[in-house]
Amino acid sequence: MAAYHVNKNAQSNGDHEVHVSGCGHAPDSSNRLQLGDFTNCRDAVREAKKHYAKSNGCYYCANDCHTG
Repeated sequence: MAAYHVNKNAQSNGDHEVHVSGCGHAPDSSNRLQLGDFTNCRDAVREAKKHYAKSNGCYYCANDCHTG
């Protein structure tokens, strides 16, 4: 399992990126909403969508859930 968080700030396309803890592309800690521990990014993105409807996996650390 890995700890995941979502960026509180949306990207220019409106997506809020979901990251694995330790990702070099993650936002500052003040701009993160902790999601919890998950066995895969799909469950983490599902949790993020409860807070931000437009959530997407990080290209670098959650690529399986990155939709572009």
